[in-house]
Amino acid sequence: MPKTQRTREICGLAPIVPVLVVDDAAHARPLAEALVAGGLPALEVTLRTPAALDVIRAMAEIPGGVVGAGTLVTPEDVRAAKEAGAQFGVSPGATDALIAACEAEGLPLLPGAATASEAMALLEKGYDMLKFFPAEASGGAPALKAIGAPLPQITFCPTGGVSPSNARDYLSLSNVVCAGGSWVAPKQMVVDGDWAGIEALAREAAKLKD
Repeated sequence: MPKTQRTREICGLAPIVPVLVVDDAAHARPLAEALVAGGLPALEVTLRTPAALDVIRAMAEIPGGVVGAGTLVTPEDVRAAKEAGAQFGVSPGATDALIAACEAEGLPLLPGAATASEAMALLEKGYDMLKFFPAEASGGAPALKAIGAPLPQITFCPTGGVSPSNARDYLSLSNVVCAGGSWVAPKQMVVDGDWAGIEALAREAAKLKD
C-alpha cells in the first residue's frame, strides 16, 4: 500500500477538514458531533492546547468521525497522538524523525510542504498526498496551481488562510483533494456551545465542491 493511500482516503471524505484548536475537553464530543452531522467527518485537532490529547480521546469515540492530530512536530507528539486515538496525523512540515515515528506507529501522515523542493523530497520518500502550508502566505491557489504543473503526481490539502471566500479557488484545482479550514468552528461559537450554528457552517462547507 502506498504510504499516503489511507491519508488520501481520509482527505477525500469531504471538501473541508476542520482545523480545530480546542481549549476545553468538555467541548470535544458536541463539537465533533456537530461537524460530523454537518458532513465533515475528518477532524484535525491541533496539539496547540493542554487539552488537545483529551479532546482527541473524546472525539475518537464519535460514530462516523475520523479524528486526526495536527501540528505534529516531534516523535513524542506522534506517539502521544496515536495513544490518544488519533487515526491520522498532520504536520506543518516534515522531518526524517517525524516521518520515521509515524511509520513506526502506523499513523497515516499528511506532511506539510510549501515549495517544489519540499514536495519533491517527500515524493522521494513515498508521500504524494501533502499539506500545502501556509497556503495563502505561500502564494495561494495560483502558487499551488503552478507547483502542480511539473508535479502532477502530487495532490494537496491546502491549509493556512483558507476561508469561505477563497476555498473554491483551491478546490477547483486538479491537484487539490480537500482544504483545511478553521472557520467552521469559530472560537466564540464553541465557547457559547452553539452546536447548531457550527453544524450549519459545516453543511455549507460540505457543499463547496458541489
